Amino acid sequence: MNLLTDKFSKLGCDNAPGQEGRQHVSEIQFRGEKIPGVPVDFSHGDVNTNAFEPTPGALEEFIAGVKRGGEVAYTEYRGSSSTREDLAGKLAKFTGAIVSADNGLIITPGSQGALFLAMGATIGRGDKVAIVQPDYFANRKLVEFFDGELIPVRMDYLGSTKDTGLDLTQLEDAFKAGARLFLFSNPNNPAGVIYSATEIRAIADLAQKYGATVIVDQLYSRLLYDGRTYTHLRAMDINPDNVITIMGPSKTESLSGYRLGVAFGSSTIIDRMEKLQAIVSLRAPGYSQAVLKTWFSEPTGWMDERITLHQAIRDDLLMKFRPVEGVKVRTTEAGSYIFPRIPELAVTTQEFIKILRLQAGVTVTPGTEFAPYLTDSFRLNFSQNHEAAIHAIERIVELIERYRK
Repeated sequence: MNLLTDKFSKLGCDNAPGQEGRQHVSEIQFRGEKIPGVPVDFSHGDVNTNAFEPTPGALEEFIAGVKRGGEVAYTEYRGSSSTREDLAGKLAKFTGAIVSADNGLIITPGSQGALFLAMGATIGRGDKVAIVQPDYFANRKLVEFFDGELIPVRMDYLGSTKDTGLDLTQLEDAFKAGARLFLFSNPNNPAGVIYSATEIRAIADLAQKYGATVIVDQLYSRLLYDGRTYTHLRAMDINPDNVITIMGPSKTESLSGYRLGVAFGSSTIIDRMEKLQAIVSLRAPGYSQAVLKTWFSEPTGWMDERITLHQAIRDDLLMKFRPVEGVKVRTTEAGSYIFPRIPELAVTTQEFIKILRLQAGVTVTPGTEFAPYLTDSFRLNFSQNHEAAIHAIERIVELIERYRK
């Protein structure tokens, strides 16, 4: 196998969110009949009117952007200067540290685009990169695509209640072994747990000690439950030139279709990201950039209501899972993911996930997308129609019992 073939063989995406329809299913032996019900796709949130609609005013700002024409369509590669100026103030207030609109912020095509650019700007061939397992499915693939050497750091999210369970000893060992880049999501995707202040302080101290760069994906940092607090890494005592924070309005604000993300922090890395963006997509979609005017400017009470509605769905879904023998699940602290571990079945989890889709109309994402060893888990995005989500979990539970070993 040559280098290029090997590289792309590691980028398999048939099991990634939204790709389930490309899976092969002919080998599955089904038990029983289909279970009727409204189909629910838990691989991503539902942004339709019967679930969670985009931020008020988003469409109007998009249309206004279209009417303004070229000045919006052809922004600087790093995004509209006026939009960056507006965002810098909002993001600085939210994260507790200064953001430079001129040198320290770039608007990207989605937070996925920001992640690609940030990794491309910081990984050279053979560089060692520490990543958490489990964590966002693209992290591992990006390290491999950019020819980096991956060093996994375990998180025992089911074995801890006061923090995420990140193995800080493994993280320091990774730095001792030569890793100079650490990438993690906070809250963790898929486990939905928030790094404690103690953990964030420890990460900052270790990065400072070993001169490492840290990329932190904070996509869900506004959607916090049960009055929990959140600690921003960039507000810690850490060299600001070694930190990149990634955020975006696609999840909590349901603006995914506009494909918007932002990265902010180190001016050196942001400069590299702009050069990379210039040869990948030139800029984030111009008319969509206008929509960022609504971000962090939602009507009073809008975010509180969104949190309340998500928390109610979380609680109802957990109540359905918890009585099932052999199912282990930690309460989601932030974001919209539930990540249950299921009991041993007569089929593999990969097969069971296909069974869920074909026999119950329920789509989930396999745990192996987030860590190779998590063959007994799957992730659900519960940002859905409340009633449909409850009935979908009931169908999942019924099929767990039907296929139990």
